[in-house]
Amino acid sequence: MAEGGGGPARRKALSLLEAARSRYESLQISDDVFGESGQDSSGNPFYSTSADSRSAASSQDEDDDEEDEGRPEGAVPSGPGPMEEEEEEAEKGGWTRSLRDVPPPHFKDGSGPTRKMPLTASAMDFFQLFVPDNVLKNMVVQTNMYAKKYQERFGSDDAWIDVTLTEMKAFLGYMISTSIHHCESVLSIWSSGFYSNKSIALIMTQTRFEKILKYFHVVAFRSSQTTHGLYKIQPFLDSLQSGFDSAFRPSQAQVLHEPLIDEDPVFIATCTERELRKRKKRKFSLWVRQCSSTGFICQIYVHLKEGSGADGLDALMNKPQLHSMVAKNLCQNASGKNYIIFTGPSITSLNLFEEFEKQEIYCCGLLSTRKSDCTGLPPSMLNNPETPQSRGQYRIRMKGNMSLICWYNKGHFRFLTNAYSPVQQGVIIKRKSGEIPCPLAVEAFAAHLSYICKYDDKYSKYFISHKPNKTWQQVFWFAISIAINNAYILYKMSEAYHVTRYSRAQFGERLVKELLGLDDTSPSH
Repeated sequence: MAEGGGGPARRKALSLLEAARSRYESLQISDDVFGESGQDSSGNPFYSTSADSRSAASSQDEDDDEEDEGRPEGAVPSGPGPMEEEEEEAEKGGWTRSLRDVPPPHFKDGSGPTRKMPLTASAMDFFQLFVPDNVLKNMVVQTNMYAKKYQERFGSDDAWIDVTLTEMKAFLGYMISTSIHHCESVLSIWSSGFYSNKSIALIMTQTRFEKILKYFHVVAFRSSQTTHGLYKIQPFLDSLQSGFDSAFRPSQAQVLHEPLIDEDPVFIATCTERELRKRKKRKFSLWVRQCSSTGFICQIYVHLKEGSGADGLDALMNKPQLHSMVAKNLCQNASGKNYIIFTGPSITSLNLFEEFEKQEIYCCGLLSTRKSDCTGLPPSMLNNPETPQSRGQYRIRMKGNMSLICWYNKGHFRFLTNAYSPVQQGVIIKRKSGEIPCPLAVEAFAAHLSYICKYDDKYSKYFISHKPNKTWQQVFWFAISIAINNAYILYKMSEAYHVTRYSRAQFGERLVKELLGLDDTSPSH
């Protein structure tokens, strides 16, 4: 049995910070994605070494107490048997205690932006890498087509005039402005209240904006061959994906997860109870494959709740078949590149990881006996040991290149990986507890996932606040929000950033002004 020892003596806070930064840099994770961090911006939030980190509060220890199965510390596993029988069981399934070094997958591609943007590149230039003029022109055509057919069916609208490209850009600009100022309604721009914005309200009247909003479409009509529920937005999602693929090459380490798309706190505080009940009935789930070294979202996958049957989201959202399907869709363009994919418990499974390995996609995932598909895993590793454990102790079993790790840190955490060698050591650095030994896979998982959490904390603030009732419109505005965040990441990695140095909020304001055709080039923040 491979065992890790207990934690060493505590270090001084400064020494811990330097050690954390050193290991953080060794994992090739960039920091300060939005240019808005404080003085301690180069520290990984996972390591919890800065004074303003989460571990500075006593809640950090409470977070650590959460166990994978929700059982109390030292709980007796169900159906215990002699250790010899359990080991025999593991050997029968091909799992063994004999560990061997597994070389890391060689990364074949370069990473980063695929084109060099000029020093004078504007926010609009970066945004149009993903939403170019031809896409906007198609929105103009489809909106006018829909308005014409709508009026043929329900009666003419004398106030309607065909929308132009300039008006469509202004329409998008007004919508995007809600991601910066977080107003409860986009119509607040023309109001006399707190969220009014006279500087942009004069570009278009509220009446004209409401008319465009009424008829706005990306695809006006369903073709006879179309059966997909997202037919009104699928061409846009395909175009957006093409833009993501052509503008950026992700790093080797990536994460599959559901990004934060919760309701804005302002909306929650101001909407009625009836409206709130309606908003909770979101009819889709949004998943992404995200570069964990930059935060760039490489791919979007939308799963619709298409009914109450066995294939509906409600029936499948906690079952392996849905999440396996999600993972395969998100990684359909990732084969043959030796990517390392980090996954949560709902996706992690031996069968999926083995299937991905055949496609030269390697994985590292957190495992849960409640949420994960544990088929093919040895029961002895899924049950907590009877003897008390020390922080940093772990057990490992191997099957081929696959390692199953059970690591203890105020609770039992299990990981499945074929991307990291089980004999390589890592370390978790805590401000209060010092260094806690662990396998390298555990450290890598924690570091990359915590970076994504930090990214989510920032980028979720910049989702467009407009909350339509139609599913395709909800997906559309979420996709636009992701495109803007990706555009900002490319801006941060370009030479143009060293000239203007916009924060994420300033970048959004600049984009709104350019879409509205305003001449002012200086951000207001």
